[in-house]
Amino acid sequence: MESPTVQTHALIPRPREKRALYTAYIAIAGFVFALYLLEQSWHHAVENLTFHFMALEIGALLRGLCSFAEEIWHVQSRHRSSWWRAVKACLSPSLRHHMLLLLVSGCACLALFRETQLQFLLSLTLLCLCQLLSFAFGLQGPSAVEMSEICEKNNRNVAHGLAWSYYVGYLKLVLPCLKDLIHDFNRANNNVLNCKETWKLHILLPLSCEIYDDLKKADSHIQHYGDLQKLELDRAGTKRRSYKQSVYVISGEDRKRTFCVVEYATPLQSLYAMSQDESAAFSREDRLEQAQLFCRTLEEILQGSKECAGCYRLIVYEESGDSASHFLSKEILRHIQQQHLEEYAVCEGSHPLTTCLSTEPTIMISESELTGPLRSDGF
Repeated sequence: MESPTVQTHALIPRPREKRALYTAYIAIAGFVFALYLLEQSWHHAVENLTFHFMALEIGALLRGLCSFAEEIWHVQSRHRSSWWRAVKACLSPSLRHHMLLLLVSGCACLALFRETQLQFLLSLTLLCLCQLLSFAFGLQGPSAVEMSEICEKNNRNVAHGLAWSYYVGYLKLVLPCLKDLIHDFNRANNNVLNCKETWKLHILLPLSCEIYDDLKKADSHIQHYGDLQKLELDRAGTKRRSYKQSVYVISGEDRKRTFCVVEYATPLQSLYAMSQDESAAFSREDRLEQAQLFCRTLEEILQGSKECAGCYRLIVYEESGDSASHFLSKEILRHIQQQHLEEYAVCEGSHPLTTCLSTEPTIMISESELTGPLRSDGF
């Protein structure tokens, strides 16, 4: 049976595409058409275009030179005593292209302005002055969107580091053993986790990053029932470091009790602490953005992990703000019910002799009036 279509959670930003570049192409075509309508001399247009293009290249070179004047004092500590590394760090990543374009545009300008070289030198001097003034007043810095795009493309956000640390240092260790631990727990506790399709670690991801040490404080309908057997591993010099997950019983509106393994994603607690510490210079807006990116990055990492396939479910949500509404317990129960529906759909479309336990993990997000949490338990 084919996997259901993957739906993106509305609160999680998707990777940026190339719409800005396409818009630039359309704008270029529009301005070329405007020049045609204005019936300007193409020779005059080429002269100005070449001069302004050279201005951009000179501006980039001057900014790099000013930055290099600072990096001279950090060659050993920041650039491993390599002057060439310092030069490359100060200039554009596409240094060769910039130097080639600067050379070509410079030669073209000398050829075009051969009869007015004095005027050309005066214009060039004023150009350099304008570029330096613009740099000195901080008018050439990247916008917030550009900074965000650079950080996302190069995986330099706080969220990327936290997501990878959470996966490598915790999920990759515990998820492959989770179903065996649940099986052992069931044998000792009257098979309370009797539905194999919910034998997963349900990871709570509140975008507010407000995490409770006791889930009962977040929702009184969630009560601690017991703990899975400890997983003990030797890690980073610590002998028999223990990892443990908790089983909770969740009461629905009909007072029916449901058991599941559930916990918060602890890195979100770090984001919240950073936003409360003035020295971190981390605003609430930064926290929300990084929380969203953390959820997206974690989903992408887990989707590519064969070891963790079918062993987790991500629950992204925005808290309602009313503790009496029991929002969290309803959200978890909705996810558990959804897992039953997914497995039922698989069983309906399967051969009668096949098991109802799905072997191909999928991502399904149902549409409801509530905020639809992110669901991911496979690649």
